[in-house]
Amino acid sequence: MVKEGYYFGVPLLLLGILGILLHLWVLGVLLSALGLFCFSFFRDPEREISPDPEAIVSPADGRVLVITDEENAGRAGTRLSIFLAIWNVHVNRSPAAGVITKIEYRPGKFLAAWDVNASVQNEQNIFTLATAHGNIEFKQIAGLIARRVVSWKKPQEAVNKGERIGLVRFGSRVDLWVPQGSELLVKIGDIVHGGSSVLARWPLATTQSTGESSFAAAER
Repeated sequence: MVKEGYYFGVPLLLLGILGILLHLWVLGVLLSALGLFCFSFFRDPEREISPDPEAIVSPADGRVLVITDEENAGRAGTRLSIFLAIWNVHVNRSPAAGVITKIEYRPGKFLAAWDVNASVQNEQNIFTLATAHGNIEFKQIAGLIARRVVSWKKPQEAVNKGERIGLVRFGSRVDLWVPQGSELLVKIGDIVHGGSSVLARWPLATTQSTGESSFAAAER
């Protein structure tokens, strides 16, 4: 469990126990249940990460909501959107090994995470990741209930594939952009798990020179 679980869960559980001791049964049981829910919500299970160097893993637990062709910085590619319900694990992971060259925070709205406009209009953290195969991008997106996106990483920090990079609180959405030619291994409606589910494989073409230079520069 991540530390936020203790921050939210322990006070609620203690207040619930106090309520029960004072014979405020309904209030005590409700607060205790909320405390236990927080412990469950902020759970952080270990995951088996694919050793395949060509694999791009899921940055989040949830259901694949959108798969669509989309340009990114003038490059053709595909965006995959994952919807996280309140019962899903909300710790996010890096989809590949590389260096986080940029983290951009964008304030915005709090539309429901399944809204088609949420990827653009909602509050979000945008990560640009330089890898040995090229650049990819992924986003932590706030939702109607999730009002906080949290990054545990900083720009120019190296990450391993499947490494924990942050979390979003109480229901949300995570987007992943991969370059054109990537082999997609999931479809809309599939349930995926952060770090362990392989969403795609890198294009069979040679490593992109732009990605190589960015990765090398970040490493230096």
